[in-house]
Amino acid sequence: MRIPILLILFVLVSISCKDPKRTSSSEAGAVHTKELKHAKGFRIAYMDGYKTITITNPWPGAKEEFTYLLIEKGTNAPTSKQYDAVIEVPVRSVVVTSTTHIPSLEMLDVSSALVGFPNLDYISSQTTRNRIDAGAIKELGKNEAINTEVLIDLNPDAVVTFAVEGGNKTVDAIKKTGIPVLYNADWTETTPLGKAEWIKFFGLLFGKEKKADSIFKEIEFNYQTAKELAASAGRKPTVLSGAMYQDVWYLPQGDSWAAQLIEDAHGEYLWHATEGTGSISLNLEAVLEKGQHADFWIGPGQFTGLQQMQESHPVYAEFEAFQQKNVFSFTTNKGVTGGVLYYELAPNRPDLVLQDMIKILHPHLLPEYEFFFFSKLE
Repeated sequence: MRIPILLILFVLVSISCKDPKRTSSSEAGAVHTKELKHAKGFRIAYMDGYKTITITNPWPGAKEEFTYLLIEKGTNAPTSKQYDAVIEVPVRSVVVTSTTHIPSLEMLDVSSALVGFPNLDYISSQTTRNRIDAGAIKELGKNEAINTEVLIDLNPDAVVTFAVEGGNKTVDAIKKTGIPVLYNADWTETTPLGKAEWIKFFGLLFGKEKKADSIFKEIEFNYQTAKELAASAGRKPTVLSGAMYQDVWYLPQGDSWAAQLIEDAHGEYLWHATEGTGSISLNLEAVLEKGQHADFWIGPGQFTGLQQMQESHPVYAEFEAFQQKNVFSFTTNKGVTGGVLYYELAPNRPDLVLQDMIKILHPHLLPEYEFFFFSKLE
């Protein structure tokens, strides 16, 4: 999914030919759950020989949950409880629909299982692009209208998708094919480490739970270490974000993951007191009044150069961060087909984002560090 953090800012099937029988927890044995430290959008339960993933927040404001039963291949599942999908694991072939899913597959060393994706040009990772170029991953059209004929031919073990709200027509269409479909709601998490912990979702599907746990622990350790380093800085520089789209300035709300990254990098985000996890819509005058003297401008929309910014809106030159050339963007780091790497990888690697932020705000703390996502606009 390519949802910018700045400019306006995935099934449920009854299985047919792949339909193992349904279960109840009482038949399956005692249940114990696996604690997730940061992610709030799903939970994991272990039964006697079975596992379930429950998506508790499939989209913002959702009142329903979705529970998927995971069984080993060749196992007959118990028979009484209705699940939203039954998936034989480990999954050998998969279709995903968000670029944020790609890094999890690669980090778990199961990217060879990816057989289809909607709008391949959005994928930035060179590893996956090599498989696209080799014809190993099929184009599935648009995410809102997946080509079900191609999908049926691929016959993946599972489709992992997302939904912005209920009533997903694509999901309904895939449901009729008998292919298991699961919602992945990594994008609804509001904390950097919460998003990253969704690698455990894919770890369950591919029988890579220990590897997923290990990867996440390393990301978490790197993040917390960087946060502690940032806290050692004295002054907290002020930060402006976002840019104009038509006549409206969009910037992250105070409870968003983007705002938390600035806070954890020991910066003072000027709109940190606003409530919400999405974006704020403001007029130019309000932003100029509050942000004209900000020390840094991080994430100025899609702009890739200062001259481009000034040509778009001359008023940008009135901001001190612009005048001091303290404007930093993540949109300059793109894949060969134009996909922005940040949209794909940043939710999975908040530790790298945080280190970039620290390099921007407190360069003396990371003197040898080179930016991974961001670049200074010239």
